[in-house]
Amino acid sequence: MSETNTRSARLEARIAPDALAVIKRAAEIQGRSLSDFVVEAVRAEAERTIEKAQIIRLSLADQERMVELLTNPPKASPGLNRAFEAHRGLIRESR
Repeated sequence: MSETNTRSARLEARIAPDALAVIKRAAEIQGRSLSDFVVEAVRAEAERTIEKAQIIRLSLADQERMVELLTNPPKASPGLNRAFEAHRGLIRESR
């Protein structure tokens, strides 16, 4: 795809002149256009933000509790046993 086909949306922002000067300088250092530099920087930060939101973070106590439950799971409750049996029955019927 050509660049003109992939870039169809427009984004505008107002920034302080000193911030613009810093961004222009950084773009020049990388040999990129101001627009290309800004788009890539914003995209990278957006991806980091999304990635952070998708990671589950647990406190040390929660981590220890999780390991304890995985290594020594509690005995299944009667309701859970009934659910397992119902599931097994449904699987057998579908075969």
